[in-house]
Amino acid sequence: MTDEPNDKTHVASRRRFLGVVAATGAASVAPGVVVGTAATTTALAEASQPAPSQAVDASASPATCKPPWPTPGYLSFGPDEAGFVEAMVNVMCPADALTPGGVDCGLATYIDRQLASGFGKGARLYMRGPWREGKPELGYQSPLTPEQFFKAGLAAADAACRTRNGKSFSELAASDADRFLYEIAGSKVTDERVPLSSWFNELVYPLFEQACFADPIYGGNAGKVFWKAIGYPGLPAVHSQDMIDFRGKPFPGAADPKSIADFA
Repeated sequence: MTDEPNDKTHVASRRRFLGVVAATGAASVAPGVVVGTAATTTALAEASQPAPSQAVDASASPATCKPPWPTPGYLSFGPDEAGFVEAMVNVMCPADALTPGGVDCGLATYIDRQLASGFGKGARLYMRGPWREGKPELGYQSPLTPEQFFKAGLAAADAACRTRNGKSFSELAASDADRFLYEIAGSKVTDERVPLSSWFNELVYPLFEQACFADPIYGGNAGKVFWKAIGYPGLPAVHSQDMIDFRGKPFPGAADPKSIADFA
């Protein structure tokens, strides 16, 4: 996404994001929590049943290089949901000299796999009532699983996009799609039932961050492209002696980072 300095609520641009991570290390980011009222979450639960799995061709990015990534096809997204997410990750991670576009980096695949996993199904969440509005620090307070909330947000965001722009999100030009995402993040696009700013800032964007820097076995960071971009060596980064010997210095193995698959 491009920078908009006048928007105090804007999400960090991709370039700034990569710069921050390069300076601080590729730390893992857990998905945020979303809080909703009982009336809101009940309505969302009714409107956000998971769509059937659908294989989708995700090879149309204008990337200059295309690293290998897992078997194509989605486990959670239906066709329309896949179209929205693919358009979104390509806007948030455009193809350039550093990386291919978001789809070819596996970002949509990572998000899909996470939503289809125990995380998306709420396996480690308390999913029994009562459902009351709570303070943000109390954590997730919704009968919706993360997968259901993600899908409800997709539907609400796309409906808002059609109302504002006369076309679906996946049909927007890149600049218009970028602007629309900023408007969602800044609470300028709203929905009566879905808290879209929380949906984007606390669920979508953290999943996007994870998709960039997680181990490639989870579907994102295809070809270790983001690790290479910031000089992160992968698993050797946690070797205690390497941390001592190369603190503050370039790591010799950073040009060829190692993932879990390399040690399997």
